Amino acid sequence: MSLTIQMLGTGSAFAKHYYNNNALLDSGEGKLLIDCGTTASLALHQMGVPLSEIDAILITHIHADHVGGLEEFGFQMNILHRRKPVLYIAEPLIHPLWEHTLKGGMSQQGMIDRLEDVFEVNVLTPGKSAVLVSGIQVELIPTQHIPGKNSYSLFINDRLFYSADMIFDPDLLHHLVYERGCQSILHEVQLQGAGEVHTTLDELLSLPQPLQERIHLMHYSDDMEQFREKAGVMSFLEQQRKYPLAELERAKQ
Repeated sequence: MSLTIQMLGTGSAFAKHYYNNNALLDSGEGKLLIDCGTTASLALHQMGVPLSEIDAILITHIHADHVGGLEEFGFQMNILHRRKPVLYIAEPLIHPLWEHTLKGGMSQQGMIDRLEDVFEVNVLTPGKSAVLVSGIQVELIPTQHIPGKNSYSLFINDRLFYSADMIFDPDLLHHLVYERGCQSILHEVQLQGAGEVHTTLDELLSLPQPLQERIHLMHYSDDMEQFREKAGVMSFLEQQRKYPLAELERAKQ
């Protein structure tokens, strides 16, 4: 079975209609959840995917729309299913995830004192590809988002670039497509305003046409429908629609 990607949500941090921008990768042999925001559990329920069917979670950075659902996920898996969920994470994110996000709600004296007490933590090294679940290989790529906060985008199966929240980096996109053979780009987009911590639609529209043809937009605001025509050859991903990777690649042709 070929790899599929299903967006739990496609919304920006403040979107209400489109849910948090999290994704489920399914190779047919394993399921990998990319980020676990506050709406992740509800979205998975609506999609008919039990938490127990997810083989691993990968975290890109520490914001509530990307990690706000980990407390529920961790407790459900430990209490109801008697096992720790597998968590993939870059080393610099471990301390802030536990100390500044999860510790207040999850710590229990003498029982839960650290992230590893709830999750099976696997540390990923940026720039080094690793098979996270069967059929899904991921390389973390450091990208700029909030000054002073680590954030990582993803290169999946040497074919698909999945941006975390990031400022515009055309050199990286050129490198991935023309030097590393990237076929499709799932890119976050800010539809209006200056791109201080996100990539704007206007910035993406400044890219050469062959690059734009590979781009599928996500992490957008609730007024997305007003921007369909302006996006030109770039398409907007739909939340909870299942996309075979081959379909995303054909879209550029």
